[in-house]
Amino acid sequence: MTVSLSTRDEPVLGAFRITGGKTFYEAQAVEIIDQLALPHTIKWEQVDTVHGAFDAIKTMKSLRASQGTEVTYASHPQIRGAPAIASLAALGLAAELLAIQTGRDSPSFSHSLLSSPPQDLLERILERCAYLFTSRPTAVNLREALQRIEVAAKAEAAKEGATAESLAKKVIDVAVGVWVEDKERCERIGDNGAKWILDKLEREGKIEKGEKIAVLTVCNTGSLATSGYGTALGVIASLHTQGRLLHAYFAQTGPYQQGARLTAVELASLGAPHTMVCDTAIGALMAEKRVHLFVAGADRIASNGDTANKISTYQISLNAHHPHPFSPNPPVTVLVAAPLTTLDLTMKSGREIEIEQRPSWEACTVRGRVVDPAKLAKGEEVEPAREGEEIHVETVLVTPPGTKAWNPAFDVTPASLIEGIVTEVGVAEKGAGQDEYDLRAFVEERTQA
Repeated sequence: MTVSLSTRDEPVLGAFRITGGKTFYEAQAVEIIDQLALPHTIKWEQVDTVHGAFDAIKTMKSLRASQGTEVTYASHPQIRGAPAIASLAALGLAAELLAIQTGRDSPSFSHSLLSSPPQDLLERILERCAYLFTSRPTAVNLREALQRIEVAAKAEAAKEGATAESLAKKVIDVAVGVWVEDKERCERIGDNGAKWILDKLEREGKIEKGEKIAVLTVCNTGSLATSGYGTALGVIASLHTQGRLLHAYFAQTGPYQQGARLTAVELASLGAPHTMVCDTAIGALMAEKRVHLFVAGADRIASNGDTANKISTYQISLNAHHPHPFSPNPPVTVLVAAPLTTLDLTMKSGREIEIEQRPSWEACTVRGRVVDPAKLAKGEEVEPAREGEEIHVETVLVTPPGTKAWNPAFDVTPASLIEGIVTEVGVAEKGAGQDEYDLRAFVEERTQA
């Protein structure tokens, strides 16, 4: 699918949209793209309640099998990416509070709460935040966003002369701010990362001034995983916007194929030159092609810089530091891109990060559009689907029945393999001769008023 990107603020294909030229305050709802259907079907679903947000983040999505029965994929959320999850939770809460402000009851809040003491509404808001947190308790961004809303709500309710109306307005503004600020944060991350790698390569004499660079990434870290623009993919987007991107390579990212299904769509929408690389061919790619940067996102970063991210990030980083002996290519710089909210400064090292284990069947199956391989072999193109068009998709077993797979969702890349961690406030680097970061000091220095 090839479409044009109009502005950085309005990605062609992102996790969220509001149609009709309305603001969120006017729409009192947001539409999310069903990422289970991508890349073959573009389908949007409206979210305007706390439960709707919870359901999209956590719970079940039924897909109709070819025999007409429904198969439930309980482990597959419609929305993914820590920043996007936090934004959706906040917007679901804000939508219900906006509803009662305009005279309507909502599933979570009775309109009568606005005429009650603010403590009554506060109690219900805190209950809803606690419920939303259970949708993805391991997501640092979700925890931070909900804690931010809770702190603001408690402070407003404690003010002299506070009312339920003033409390609702405060919580709505803070919740919408979670979403808006994430989009702005992602743009800063992308621009900071692009500037850092270009300056570094030019300073070290590895590229000429103004030369374009080739970048490798993994999983999906763009506007489908955030509130807009992206983190690691935002660095690539920034390089492309500046005319400094030679080529973007992205890992297929099995077993759930986030690179193949999602990053491919986003890079195509950007109009950026791109190529998918089989997960098992990353080492060969670095040996045969000149790759200047490997940039990855993060699910959680410990205070020493150890980074949990999509499985294979560690082995790619290891390959980046150990070029093939037959290759003339130098080591590849490794950069992690993430907002400050992904930094868990309470965690001393990656040893404390709990790694989620995914179901065995996910690694034993593949789901995709049904096509005629004979036509593909002849070079015939498959027509992309129109928005809303239903495409024949099937899940097939690729292993012998009964095969058990070890299927961790993430791995931890040690700080020693990471040259920089780019955030919205700049790039953290290790001290000379150090294998670890002092991210507590970095955050304190960069966030001082």
